[in-house]
Amino acid sequence: MDINKAVIAKLKRNGEIFEILVDCDKAIEFKKNKVNIREVVVAEYVYKDSKKGEKASENEMEKFFETKDFFKVAEIILKDGEVQLTAEYKNRLREENRKKIIELIHRNAIDSKTGLPHPITRIENAMNESKVHIDEFKSAEEQIEDILEKLQEIIPIKFEVKEIWVRIPAEFGGQAYSIFKRFGKVLKEDWADGLAVNVEIPGGMVEDFFDKLNKLTHGQVESKEIKK
Repeated sequence: MDINKAVIAKLKRNGEIFEILVDCDKAIEFKKNKVNIREVVVAEYVYKDSKKGEKASENEMEKFFETKDFFKVAEIILKDGEVQLTAEYKNRLREENRKKIIELIHRNAIDSKTGLPHPITRIENAMNESKVHIDEFKSAEEQIEDILEKLQEIIPIKFEVKEIWVRIPAEFGGQAYSIFKRFGKVLKEDWADGLAVNVEIPGGMVEDFFDKLNKLTHGQVESKEIKK
């Protein structure tokens, strides 16, 4: 990527500002745990002021981040700091997430009174009326639960959920946890033999859930549905 088209990711730590130059699209994907940090950064420097070309010293990196490793520092800046996006870009990301959220709700939710799906127009109108906030940095799945709570104040709506028991090797536990939280709610966990969890997931999202989990673990997934 052309460094002139890069955007700034910055973090303030103990009164000091630290910046890195990143690819805007990749930075958003990184915040959603979709890409590696090496795909995100445009220049392998930590700056105190990127516009002036003022770089942070290794001593400063060690003092404020407890490491001199550029990529470890870059990860911290992206995870804990902010990416300076234009208003136009933020609006585009929000609109993309909004469309995904509406589609997920339409596919997975039902009218709690009739048992029938809500039309997309009704969902859109309820979202407008409840003034839900769409976070451009979070995936659609991560925001569904909070948005559904707000919509329940406007229309009778609920997700049909399934409880599923899943066990995977312990080595994938840390990364898998973000998948569990993105798609549903962890009800119980046990690390005695690998990582075993009971997770509650909207019925329409189960296929996508297992697709992500199988890719992470290379198919090393045991599972069964818990009948209620």
